[in-house]
Order: sequence, then C-alpha cells, then structure tokens
Amino acid sequence: MTSFRADLKEVWSRLTWPDLVSTAVAAAGLLAAVFDFNRGFFSFLKYLAVLGGIYLLFRLIGWWRNRLLWSLRNRLIVAYLFIAAVPILSIVTLVVLAARILYSQLGAYLLYEDIHQRIEMLADISEHIAIAHQTLPPGVTEGESERVLAAQSRAVHDRELPGLSIQFSNDQTLARKVIPAGKRSFAGLLQEGDALDALSIVSLRIIPDRKGERVVTLRVPVKPEFLSTVALDLGGIQLNLMERYTGGPQPALYRSGDAQYTAARRIVASNRTIQNAVFWFDSPVDIVTRLDSVYVGPDGTVELVRPVFAASNARPSRLNGRIFTSLGELRGSYLTFFILVLIVFAIIEAAALATGIVLTRRITRAVADLYRGTQYVQAMDFSHRVQIERRDQLGELAESFNKMTGSLSELIEEENKRRRLENEISIAREVQNQLFPSTLPSVPGVEIEAICKAARSVSGDYYDFIQLSPTHIAIAIADISGKGISAALLMASLQAALRSQLLVEGSECLGMVELVSRLNKHLVRNTGDDRFATFFIAVYDSATRTLRYTNAGHLPAFLICSGTSRHLDRGGMVLGVEEDYVYEEGSLTVSPDSLLIGYSDGLIEPENVYGEEFGIRRLEEAAIHVQGAAPLMVAESLMAAVEEWAGTPEQADDMTVIVARLR
Repeated sequence: MTSFRADLKEVWSRLTWPDLVSTAVAAAGLLAAVFDFNRGFFSFLKYLAVLGGIYLLFRLIGWWRNRLLWSLRNRLIVAYLFIAAVPILSIVTLVVLAARILYSQLGAYLLYEDIHQRIEMLADISEHIAIAHQTLPPGVTEGESERVLAAQSRAVHDRELPGLSIQFSNDQTLARKVIPAGKRSFAGLLQEGDALDALSIVSLRIIPDRKGERVVTLRVPVKPEFLSTVALDLGGIQLNLMERYTGGPQPALYRSGDAQYTAARRIVASNRTIQNAVFWFDSPVDIVTRLDSVYVGPDGTVELVRPVFAASNARPSRLNGRIFTSLGELRGSYLTFFILVLIVFAIIEAAALATGIVLTRRITRAVADLYRGTQYVQAMDFSHRVQIERRDQLGELAESFNKMTGSLSELIEEENKRRRLENEISIAREVQNQLFPSTLPSVPGVEIEAICKAARSVSGDYYDFIQLSPTHIAIAIADISGKGISAALLMASLQAALRSQLLVEGSECLGMVELVSRLNKHLVRNTGDDRFATFFIAVYDSATRTLRYTNAGHLPAFLICSGTSRHLDRGGMVLGVEEDYVYEEGSLTVSPDSLLIGYSDGLIEPENVYGEEFGIRRLEEAAIHVQGAAPLMVAESLMAAVEEWAGTPEQADDMTVIVARLR
C-alpha cells in the first residue's frame, strides 16, 4: 500500500494543467456517451473528449516508457527484443508473406494451366478431325464421317471436356471474325453476346473437303459443371465476366490499355469447397488470375482481347502436395536434413535466449550492487564494499568502486588539509601585506609609488620605504630566491633585519656598505646555503640632493633625467652567500625632477610569442616615454607595457616596480 501511495503521489506530482483539463473533459464525454446525451453541447463535448483521450494516451505512453526504461534490466530486455526477437519475427513475417505470394502464384498457375490444357486439347481434337476428314475412304460420305468423328471424340474426352459439341458447317462468318489473318484455326475462350452462358472454350478450324472448305467447330460451354472439373487441388472457382465500363455509380474495376472494365456476370463452380486444414496454420490463400477471351457482340462487333478473371482459393498443404509429388530418391534425406537443421536452429535459439537471460541478470545485479554502493557513499558511509563474484570487466569495475570508496576518506582528509593550508596561505598573504609599507613617507620634494603583483598567493619580492629624518628617506627593493611561503618567510626575515638597522636614531648617517654587510651576515647565518636574496637600497637626502646606494646582485635601478637613463649598479654579489664579502657604495647628485625606478626580474623576463624577453632597454624606453607623469601612472604604465608584450595577464614570476619622483 505504501508503494502504491508513493506511485500515486509521483503521478500526481507529474500532472500538469493540460493533463487535469483533458482528464475532466474525457470523463465528462464518457458520461455523456453512457447516458446517451447527443444534442447540442453534448455532441461537441464528446468530440473534445476524444481529443482529450488521445492527448492522455500519448502522455500515458510517454510516462510508461520512462518508467519502463529507467531500469537497466528493462533496457537490456528491450534491446534484446529489438536485436534478436524483432528481426526474427520480421524474417518469419517476410517468409510467411513470401510463401503466401508464391502459393497464390502457384494456384493461379495451376488454374491458368489447366484451362489452357483444355484449350490445347480442343485444338488437338480439331486437328485430328481435319486429318481424318481429308483421308476418307471413297465409299464413306462426308456426313457419315463427321458423325463418326464427333461421336468418337465425345466418347474419349467427355470427362475432361463435359458438354463437348462438334459441328461441321459451311458458314465461315464466325471463323473469319476470330481467326487471325493468315491462319486457318483458332482455339481459346470465346464470349458470344452478354448472356450468362455466352462463355465457352472454342476451337475453330477451316478444313478442305470435296466441294470446297468447311468449318469444324468444337465447343465446350464454361458452366459450373465444367469449372468443377478444373484444377482439383484448388477450392471453389469463380469466373468473373467483364464488360466495358461506360460510366455509372460504381467505379471501374480494371483498366487494360485505353479500355476500362467492370464486373458483369459470375460463373461459380458447382460442388467445389475449400479442403479441410491439415494443421492449425494451414490457412487458405486467395488466387486471382486473368484469362483473355475473344468477345463477339450481338451486333457482330469483335473485341479480340477481353479479360476474364478467375478467382479461387487453396490450402498450402494441397499445393505442397503438388510441389513435392516427385522429390526423387533423396526425398527422405532432404526431409531428415531439414528436421536436423530445424533442431539445431531451435537449440541455438534456446542457448542464445538462456545466455541473454544469464548475462542480463549478471549485468543488472552488478549495476544494482554499484547503485546501492553509491547510496552508501551518498550517506557518507565509506565502509560498504561491493561483493566481487567474477573477475570480468564488471568485477574490475566493482573492485575499482571498492578502491574508490576506500580512498574517499583519505581524499576528504587531504581536502581538509588543503583547506587548512589555503587558510594558512591566506593568513600568510595578509601578514605579508602588512610587511609592505601601509603609508608612504612624507619627505619634501619626494613622491613615491610601488606596485607588487605576486605570481602565487604570496610574493617573494620585497620593497620598503623608510623615513630616516625629515629630509632623508630609504628606498629598498629585493627579490627573494624561490616563490611561495618559503620566499615570504625569508622576505619577512629580511624586512625585520632591515628595519631593525634603520629605525634607530642616527641611521641616516649609516653607510650603505655597512648596512648591506650586516644584512648579508644575517642571511648567511640564519638561512640555508640554497637561500639568497638580491637587494638594492638607496638613501636620498632631499636637502643636499645626494643619493647614496648599494646594489647587492639586484637588477640595476636607473635614474631618468631629461630623457637620459643612468644605471645604479655599484655594489656586489647577492645576500646570503659569502659572509665576509666586501660591498661598494655608489653616490651621486640628483638633478631636479629626476625619476628613480627600481624593479624585479619578473618585470623584464616575460617573453612575447617569438620568445623575445621584454628586457631592461624596453623598460627604460617605456619609462622615458611617460617620465613626466605621476609616479603611480608611471608604475601602472610599466606594468601594462609588460603585459601587452607578453600578450597574456598570466605571469610566471613576481612583478614589482617602485617609482620615486625626486623634485
């Protein structure tokens, strides 16, 4: 009952407004039909009910098809039916139809051939009579000879040709009408007038006699008695005489050339019925064949070809008897071979059916087990395992499913670890953002800006602006080896060491060589051998317009003034490699309105589609092109120039640029 209610609820949930309206209209129309309401509105309601019923039928078929084909087992059964059963049924149907067509043609041939044998028999009789008539003894008169020949012919052929009449006449009117030009005889069906007994089998022959020529006429009326002796293997026989169609309420039944014909009269064989069936599928076949006759009208008009249709029926078993009457000495062998082939075919079909059922059960059982397994996984129960019965592809699939469920918990744990790591990276990114200067120092005559784009979540590039006195400002930029969190940690260490040296009283007088040497020792002693950093630091005194700097292995910053560029490259090797390395300090006087630009290697290493790096020269040209703009616009212009050169916003390394306008 619960399942029924669930199905009912599902059907109700799928109903739409057209479904409900069609159901109501169909029910109302059914009630109107039951209570026999036929006038006015009720007739229109019945019409609407038929349309609604057709709509509901299509909806029901679609719903039933979806329900049926949801199950894999049902899909496989349908597939087997279309792959195996439907072709076999189609072949059997085709064979049955072909057999019925062949049996119908065989019956038509038997009927046609039997009637034409009678026609040929009449022609042979007339020929024998003509020969005998020409060889009369001198003492026998023609009249006596004609009577004797006619009596003999009727006595011999009375069974095959019931009602046979033989006449001798000097009148050649009919013979001249039906005998073709250049011929002296005619044999066939002759229809004289439109009476019911006008059809007969006739043989006309013109024979010479002692006084000239005479016509011998052999005639067998086509009556029910005659038809009862024709084609005894067939059932009832009916001849349909045709007449010219001249118009009327009934349409023409047959067209031959330019003429149209309709049925006129019928001749039905007497005492002829279909034989009893030998087995249950021995159903009769219908037979129709055309016989051509010569028609002579009451007014003497002659129609050389007028169709006569013979209709009959027959049992295939009787026709088989005619086909297999003489199989010869191998008849038993043929029959035995056919039975053996039939048995083998039945065994193959049974084996195929059993194999299909077994395979279907195996496949659907395996799919059902996997489906239940997915339900356990959906319920977050990863302990369920699918039972493996066979080592085939379905077994391998079940084993893969078991391995998958076994590793899902590990994957979930790894996902949790990844999320924790992402949280830690996010925290590291926030901490690193706090390491960059949050506010820019305010030194008279100095405007500074910086942009840093990390290749990953955290950057290995570092820049800093530290105000040492009202007129002194320190500008630093560094590139830490590696990327990611390890580079960010080394950057934090470098930032802490730098600020610990500069954020003390009198640091504006500290030499650049001494400062960089202290930072170098700090990194050598507190980092591994594979960790290092390139570093550039400059201290600018706006009062004296003096710039002191040291470049520890970093890309040379450059100073732009009046369209020319000067590299700041004095210093030494990178930090963190050799503890007692001696660095150099550079010093210069800055011209008014100069532009100091520092950068990391991520700004000059991007390549275009031809593999060419952007390079320092192009960076300088881009900076000179916008040297009169504000520092922020200069920095953004340089970043945009690099991205346009690479053709993609994606970057392989951290990109950092600092711009200082020295008024």
